Formats: sequence, structure tokens, C-alpha cells
Amino acid sequence: MTGDRFQMLIAMSAYMILVILIGLYYARRANESSKHFFLGGRTIGPWMTALSAEASDMSGWLLMGLPGVAYWVGLSDAIWTAIGLALGTYINWLVVAKRLRSYSAISGDAITIPDFLSNRFKEKKKVIMTVSALFILIFFTVYAASCFVTVGKLFSTIFGLSYQFMMVIGALFVLSYVIIGGFLAESASDFMQAVVMIFALVTVLGIGTVTAGGVSNIISNIRNIPGFLEFFGIARPLVENGVQKLSETGQPLFGEAGSYGFLSVISTLSWGLGYFGMPHVLLRFMAIRDPDELYKSRVIGTTWCVISLVSAVSIGLVGRILYPNIFLTQSDAENIFVLMSSNLLPPLAAGIVMSGILAATISSSDSYLLIATSAVSKNIYQGIVRKKASDREVMIVSRIVLLLIAVAGMLIALDEDSVIFNVVAFAWAGFGATFGPVMLFSLFWKRTTRSGAIAGMVAGGSTVFIWKLLIRPLGGAFDIYELLPAFIISCIVIVVVSLISEKPLEEILEEFERARMYKAEAQ
Repeated sequence: MTGDRFQMLIAMSAYMILVILIGLYYARRANESSKHFFLGGRTIGPWMTALSAEASDMSGWLLMGLPGVAYWVGLSDAIWTAIGLALGTYINWLVVAKRLRSYSAISGDAITIPDFLSNRFKEKKKVIMTVSALFILIFFTVYAASCFVTVGKLFSTIFGLSYQFMMVIGALFVLSYVIIGGFLAESASDFMQAVVMIFALVTVLGIGTVTAGGVSNIISNIRNIPGFLEFFGIARPLVENGVQKLSETGQPLFGEAGSYGFLSVISTLSWGLGYFGMPHVLLRFMAIRDPDELYKSRVIGTTWCVISLVSAVSIGLVGRILYPNIFLTQSDAENIFVLMSSNLLPPLAAGIVMSGILAATISSSDSYLLIATSAVSKNIYQGIVRKKASDREVMIVSRIVLLLIAVAGMLIALDEDSVIFNVVAFAWAGFGATFGPVMLFSLFWKRTTRSGAIAGMVAGGSTVFIWKLLIRPLGGAFDIYELLPAFIISCIVIVVVSLISEKPLEEILEEFERARMYKAEAQ
């Protein structure tokens, strides 16, 4: 191992040790009860709520995927994605957060999303709980696997070691502090990881901008690429067998600018709809100690999100000027952040910045593991299989399930090409369309019925599959991100089925009104 790599290893190892210490610090409180393990006892403050929510949401794609899109095709696709995500983040904090915190507390003190939806409709036969839990289990296992792949690729690229070995090491690291410290450890480490991520993005962007000759020089050079700096146009790399062609002088070749029309903009913006159904974000709303502190969390979270997204997009643009012909495939383009970090920073500083990728990946995978675990242990095992299970028994089952899910994720991730961005995008659409509409209607329309909720979840989830596999390939007006039509169809189904089904019980209506007036008691 070279001296430079050794310094990077020191910085990243120090970071990993710090995260483990956080897990040990919160271990005692996490073991007090399943409520503390899965929801932190509803005691986390506004800063931790905001930054842990954003860090758990923004996985490795923020530092690798989004800059890669900007590097490859220019501004439009990346910036409209960023705008959609920023708007979705703000509206979710503004509209959903406070009501969900209040409603989940009075609706059986729910500590998971399936718990809340089942309690909201006073289920006797736990259909909503079962469907929700199984859906969460399947997709979060895949999500966790995708994070393990990112960690494996990062370590193997930097240190030249076996991908499979480094992937397993990264997965065991994540598993260790989640199994020790639960939600509090996860939230505290995610808070720290959010700080590392934004520091890494801003640092690399700043140094890259200076190295490239300043903003004006970057803009003047980018404008030479057709469609690269347009909101309603898109660059078209000339490729052969997926590899971009180079000129005789070694410069990358582009064709005429493509059109980025209204349907493309709407399709990309619709990513923001996914936030209403993301369990790992919604749990943070449920965990804050006081609903009145959510205003501060909204400001903090949205500010972090906007700065991070703009920085990530800008890094891709700056990277194209600094290294125009290094990455000749769309897949390789996702390494632009890694290249800029290692080339522009001293090794020790590069190691700290590389921890940003590690932070982004781990902050997501720990959330996915914990939520998938709660879906099995709380909602299926205690909720259906063994209703009289003690809290201690649930805790034991939780840790066993956590281990099994992690092993399943590692098995999926053994092939470094097994998990791709399209799979993650598909899972995001599945969560958004399955949980988003039912969450919004459950919180804000008291006429929503159990039948409407079940029908809406099934309609949303199935439409994602149908649109992705059968309708979108038709092209033209149908070539839009499956989340948008699935979300709309789910909303329509919820309204129609609720109106034609029997009116909700009086106790459900009374609880709905109490949630509107709820004021959190001192915890």
C-alpha cells in the first residue's frame, strides 16, 4: 500500500471508529425497550431530526450518481432531479411532519409506519400491516444491498483489494453499530454523516472551481458543448458500443443538443413525490420530541438539501472541464467525485472527504436495515404471529432478523454489477406510490376508509410494475417515470373506494380530530 493510500486509510478508519463509539454510547438507552430501539423513545431534537432524515435519504448517489449524470449529459437532467427532490423535501416537512408526529403518538403510540397505518384504521385483521411490512422488507433489503455494493466499490477502488472482501467488511461495520445502538445510534451517526457529506461536497466543489479557473472560465468552456448548460436541452455524447468517441486531439465528441421538453421535466420533478412514502424519512417525523420543533427542522433540513444537491450537480459540471476525456461511459462518469477528491486534495484530506461517500452510503443502509427489521419483528412477529410476545422477546427477534437481512443483502451484493441505479429508482417509485398517497389521505382526509387505503396501496404498487414493464417501453407520451402515473392512480383509487365503502367508525373520526389538536406532552 502506498503512503497516499495509507493516509486515506487512517482518515477513513478514524471515521469508522467514531461511528462505532456512537453506537456504544447509545447502547444502554437503545436496550431499554423496543420503542427506544426503533424510535429513540421520541426524544430526538430538531437538528438531529433534520440532518439524520436527510442523510438517511441521500445515499451514495448524491456524491456519485448525481455528479455522474451532470458530467455525462449536462445540467438539465441533474438539475431538474435536484429541484424535484428539494421541493419534495420542503413540502414533506411542511405538510406531513407535524401531523404524522401527532397522529402516530395518539394512534396506539405507533413506532413504525405499518403500525401507524394499521392503528389509524383500527384493523382487526392486519391486512394493511402485513402488506406494508412485506413490501418494506423486500425493497429495503435490496436498498441495503445497493449500499453494500457502493461501499465495496469505494474501498476496492481506493485500496486495490477484493471487492467482495471490502463489501463484506463494510456491511459488517454497518451491522455492528445498528445492532448495538438501534435508532438513536443510527440517528446520531446520521447527524454526523450529514455534516461530513456537506463538508465533502462543498470542499471538492470549491477547490475544483478554483482549479478550473473560476466560475466564468467554467461557464465559457461548458457552453462549447451543445446542450450542456441548458435547462430545456440536453447534451448527447457520441458513443459507440456505449463508449464515448474522441476526436483526433483526444477531446470527447458530442452530437447536436437534444430537447428536454415538458414531459421530461415533469417526469424528473416527480421524484419529489416519493418523499411522502419513504419510511426512513417518515420515521424521523415520528421520533422528534416536540412537534413544535419541526419548523426548525424544516429550515435546517431543506437548507442542507439545497446546498448538497446544488453542490453535487456543480461538481459534475466542473469535473467535465477538469477531466473531459477520463470517463467515457455513463457508468464510469459516476466516479468523478472520487477522482476530483483524490487528485485535488492532500491524501489525508482526501480520506476525510472520501468518508463523505462512506457516510452517505452508511447513513442510508443503517436506516434500511433497521426499518426492514422492525417490519418483521414488530409488525409480523409481534403483530401477527405471536401477539403476546414480550418486549424483550421482540428485541431478541429484532437482532436475529437484522442479522438475516444483512446476510441476504450481502448475498445480493456479492456480484458488484447486481444492483444498478434503475433498480433503486424502481424501488423509490414503489415506496412513493404505495405509501405516499395512503399516508397523505390518512393524515388529512378523515373520510378515508380501510378499504380505500388497501385498494390505494395495491393500485399504486401494481401500477409501478405495469407502467415500468409494459407501458413505458411504448415511448412517446408514455415514457415518463412510473412514480407519477402510479401516484395519481393510487390517489384516485383511494378516493373512489373510500366514497363507495362504508363510512369510518365514529372512534376513528374522533381520533382524527384529536390528532389535529394534539400537543405533545413532555417526554
